Amino acid sequence: MGAAESVRNLAEDLVQEPHRVSELLRAEGPARKVRMPRGLDVWIVTGYAEARALLSDPRVGKDPAAIRRLFERDGFESAADNAVRALGGHMLNSDPPDHTRLRKLVNQAFTSRTVSRLRPRIEQITAELLDGIGDAERADLLPAFAVPLPIRVICELLGVHAGDQPAFATWSNTMVAWSTPEELQAAAAKMHAYLVDLIEEKRAEPADDLLSGLIHASDEGDSLSAEELPAMAFLLLVAGFETTVNLIANSVFALLREPDQLAALRADPALLPGAIEEFLRYDGAIHLATIRFTREPVPVGDVEIPAGEFVLVSLLGANRDAGRFEDPHRLDVTRSAAGHLAFGHGIHYCVGAPLARLEAEIALRGLLERFPALSLDAEPETLRWRESTLVHGLETLPVRLR
Repeated sequence: MGAAESVRNLAEDLVQEPHRVSELLRAEGPARKVRMPRGLDVWIVTGYAEARALLSDPRVGKDPAAIRRLFERDGFESAADNAVRALGGHMLNSDPPDHTRLRKLVNQAFTSRTVSRLRPRIEQITAELLDGIGDAERADLLPAFAVPLPIRVICELLGVHAGDQPAFATWSNTMVAWSTPEELQAAAAKMHAYLVDLIEEKRAEPADDLLSGLIHASDEGDSLSAEELPAMAFLLLVAGFETTVNLIANSVFALLREPDQLAALRADPALLPGAIEEFLRYDGAIHLATIRFTREPVPVGDVEIPAGEFVLVSLLGANRDAGRFEDPHRLDVTRSAAGHLAFGHGIHYCVGAPLARLEAEIALRGLLERFPALSLDAEPETLRWRESTLVHGLETLPVRLR
């Protein structure tokens, strides 16, 4: 049995051992057809050069109506009820010219210059959270630190009320995990209803926040429609939350498994900005980029993906490709990891990348300074990854603080 064929039955390993699975796939070529955990046949791309090219190839699209038709063709009923579809109508699920218009309306909110103004508030939230666990000997770093930091930042940025923030974590986790259609629909309905109400509140009484800005944003007379606003708010909330939670936790997990790298970073904190790029390359927050489909036959490596096929780009796989990164399975905080694909590439490159980088830098700096004896409080192999092929994040991160 060939490597790619054997992967067809590795549903659990795809989540728990994504790097090993990527190696198996890449042994046969940069793109291979496999069966996903729910039974859907897709092409997974694991080669760096091919992944980078496909992420910006106009022959590979994201139009949701076309994707629904392909699901139905393959005998899969869509789990997308009205709320799911409404929340999915954002720029990440659109092609030009719709994507171009939507992206232009939000780009200005996430420039490096704009995001840098958030530094004092992020530092304040970081200090508050670290104070909250400062007297403990042990902690699960996910609920104690890695989860609340980014959700507070993105919710404050958009103008979500503090008391409502925990609900977003619950809804988001349901919507990115292997949830049942009923669980997905229930979470989406709650999320959509809340956002519609919040938008109406902001429309009536604008505040100094991003959601109020999006409601009134315009470019050459264009603006977000009533249907587009909840979807855009949903995308910014969930993407801004999920990616940063897992970037922080995955980075800490990687460092605590490599004492020499942790020591190097402690000895020279100036390495931290570059180390963030290495953490993104080594164990990024996103595994398989959101689903795409081929509009026409597309050559990829030694194969040609026919028209009308689903394509998933493995960002984790591409970032561990030895053809692009030397000794790719080794964490090296002094490495130049420029060119990694953790935030994607092309027109769908993560709009929140500057914010994620800033939060991770502040979080890791604060954590390492506050707890010089920080260590894992479990054997690494006993920790499990969340059951999702989209996000790559731990279920728990138990640590000893002293």
